[in-house]
Amino acid sequence: MAPVRGIARALLGGVFIFSGAKAVLRPERLVQRARPVTDRVTPLLNKVDERIPANAETLIRVNGAAQVTGGLLLASGAAPRPAAALLAGTLIPTTVAGHPFWAAQTKAQYDTDIVQFAKNLAIFGGLLLAAVDTAGSPSVGWRVRHYLDSRTSDD
Repeated sequence: MAPVRGIARALLGGVFIFSGAKAVLRPERLVQRARPVTDRVTPLLNKVDERIPANAETLIRVNGAAQVTGGLLLASGAAPRPAAALLAGTLIPTTVAGHPFWAAQTKAQYDTDIVQFAKNLAIFGGLLLAAVDTAGSPSVGWRVRHYLDSRTSDD
């Protein structure tokens, strides 16, 4: 199963490396579609700290940088579970902003957006699986419970 797991991680991570790099290098092409999401996030960020840059281009670049980082970590297998969780988080605003099928003006736009939205949901599902995949080893949670159980049963 290890070769399949490695290939799957590389393919999944590669999508985010590519799309994230495009967002970092050319955020202006995404600003118009991202505005409905970034306009809602900006006031929340300003409440946290007004020094946080919260314009649409910056938020697109930050999301893109997170995608490149997560994609590299997932594809390389360096930190696949945290990377998958990070990528799942970046996919939410990307999907909502990029494929708002509920706001489509034409049938053609609706058809395109609904397919892309569904595709991103499928990728999200794959990321959730990758985020909990322990590659056959016991999870940290299981190890802690097992350790605690063994200590209480010895008493």
